[in-house]
Amino acid sequence: MTYLLAIDQGTSGTKAVVADEFGRTLAVAEVTLRPDYLPGGGVEQDPRALLDSVVTAGRRALAEAGVPVAAVALANQGETVLAWDRHTGEPLTPAIVWQDRRAESLCAARADSAAQVAARTGLVLDPYFSAPKMTWIRDNLTRDGVVTTSDTWLLHQLCGAFVTDVSTASRSLLTDLDSGRWDNDLLELFGFGGEQLPEIVDCDQIIGHTEVFGGRLPVAGIIVDQQAALLAESCLEPGSAKCTFGTGAFLLAQLGSHATRSSAGLTTSVAWGLRGQRSYCVDGQVYTAASAVRWAIDLGLVSGAEQLDAVAADSSDGVLCVPALAGLAAPWWDPKATASFTGMTLSSGRKHLVRALLEGIAAQVAALADAVTADMGQPLTRLRVDGGLTRSAVLMQAQADLARIPVDIYPSLHATALGAAACARLALDDSLSVAEAVGSWTPQHTYQPQWSDAQAQDYLARWTHSAAATQSPTPPAHDNPEHNP
Repeated sequence: MTYLLAIDQGTSGTKAVVADEFGRTLAVAEVTLRPDYLPGGGVEQDPRALLDSVVTAGRRALAEAGVPVAAVALANQGETVLAWDRHTGEPLTPAIVWQDRRAESLCAARADSAAQVAARTGLVLDPYFSAPKMTWIRDNLTRDGVVTTSDTWLLHQLCGAFVTDVSTASRSLLTDLDSGRWDNDLLELFGFGGEQLPEIVDCDQIIGHTEVFGGRLPVAGIIVDQQAALLAESCLEPGSAKCTFGTGAFLLAQLGSHATRSSAGLTTSVAWGLRGQRSYCVDGQVYTAASAVRWAIDLGLVSGAEQLDAVAADSSDGVLCVPALAGLAAPWWDPKATASFTGMTLSSGRKHLVRALLEGIAAQVAALADAVTADMGQPLTRLRVDGGLTRSAVLMQAQADLARIPVDIYPSLHATALGAAACARLALDDSLSVAEAVGSWTPQHTYQPQWSDAQAQDYLARWTHSAAATQSPTPPAHDNPEHNP
């Protein structure tokens, strides 16, 4: 039996999983992280805390499992960046988290290039992606060292490599989507011409060896977090889709070998590079899902995420929530949008607010599902979901009701780590196909739509009206603003 250590380094914490060759988990260890939310839209993490969480969680999982592992795999946050000294490995800045909005002015200054950026990268010119934050670091924090995504720094700490994988690189605004390589024009646009950048590699390569976890282990299976979950949930055929409910909510749909650019306000990126072939995906983002729940906990609306269903009312009784606590991402792309509760009366209580918050998260995901339908020319037939918030039956039923399709719950809370493990499996065994490395799974539960189409459409029409009221008077212009609801 072959065992793997797969590490999911996320925004809210790091999870380490020891899994066997069939994807069964022997041990799980988690280390909690909490980003610093700063005035002016800043979101930062201590890079040393990220590294310590990787090492600590990995060692704990290995100790609990008590079996030798064949390799270490890493899934990463995607668009979180930092500057660091390549010779010493020391971080020179905090890690600027994907949610950080301080590079908005840098994007505005490059608005004339938005169409060119979208055509080359498949992405929207927005601070969510890596390059604007990298430029912000250069302009405001330091000109020293290298500036990379967090995975490159973590991998350097583990095994001395200077690499990033093709799925992570495709989220940077610095790579050509079709070639999967750094683009000189884009590098110049963001002021990175002549900078040292990591080598872009496929997701199923052995990139080095580490002794951090004891012994000498290959480091193999590197991939961005959301694409890792897409892989774990067997979204291998065009049209199959998943949504991860973590700090944010992220809906991805498989495109296959064609890098179709979105015309509905979504983004296109590399799903993975495996067996020498690239697959692509279209995706949309909800910036605040579990982070919106944490906000509600901090306000005292609910004592903990495990109490959501107990507190939530059977009906929101007309209360609507637009949980745009960090702005609205796809398909609106309005970083200055604000959150709102509307429709409240003297009879509205916290139970109605909690219900409305959960329905508001589901409404944003339903909008993404509709955008995917517009891009692909055919409706999604079902949605596979993973992440901690899938434990809320209220949220998952609302998702099925508003998206008007069945929602399949992935049977493990560790989809991201298991996707990275599948990449490592492919790196170690040339005889495996991608489907064989992923394996099969049965939904833990399936939520069927209970609302009628008319009921769902009425709710979404009212919610969309509320969302429009939260948006800034002049949202930023992107390459396809006519698709903004």
